[in-house]
Amino acid sequence: MQDPFFFGYGSLVNRSTHCYDRAHPARITGWRRAWRHTSVQEVAFLTAVPAPGERIDGLIAAVPGHDWAALDSRERNYERHDVTGTLEHDAADVAQVQIYAVPPHLSDARGGPRPILLSYLDVVVQGYLREFGATGARLFFDTTDGWDAPIFDDRAAPAYPRHQELTREERRFVDSQLARLSANVVDRI
Repeated sequence: MQDPFFFGYGSLVNRSTHCYDRAHPARITGWRRAWRHTSVQEVAFLTAVPAPGERIDGLIAAVPGHDWAALDSRERNYERHDVTGTLEHDAADVAQVQIYAVPPHLSDARGGPRPILLSYLDVVVQGYLREFGATGARLFFDTTDGWDAPIFDDRAAPAYPRHQELTREERRFVDSQLARLSANVVDRI
């Protein structure tokens, strides 16, 4: 029986944050990324939302032995959805693909939008730079909704548990994209 795959569109694009080695760049149709504010976390989640006609790049990776337990634990506030057949990729052995998305019933913007952790965003963009280059990383920003939320600059003391060290060029790239979007970067929440 073939291993299933997941489609990552955020931190799972950064291979340094996981141990799923059989990974390939991919593009999914009918989905878009968005920052989601929920009642279960004080910071924003990056999620995928159904969006007819839209396409986003990401990474598919095999889940050996159908062992979803570790990944489901990592993505505990998300639900899996079958997206087999909506992907473009160059992998030869892909039979089934799942995507993680925050369920709508968890969405809760009472009290205003939750901040986006810069340490989390850095990890996501580092993954896109490595997989898709600067053009693909710019496309990440352009195909993600919710940049009106404040961006909490926690680089000095990263709150994101899988944070990575960025190069000077990677940090500069992230900062330039946030400036391009006129994002509100704050130093406390």
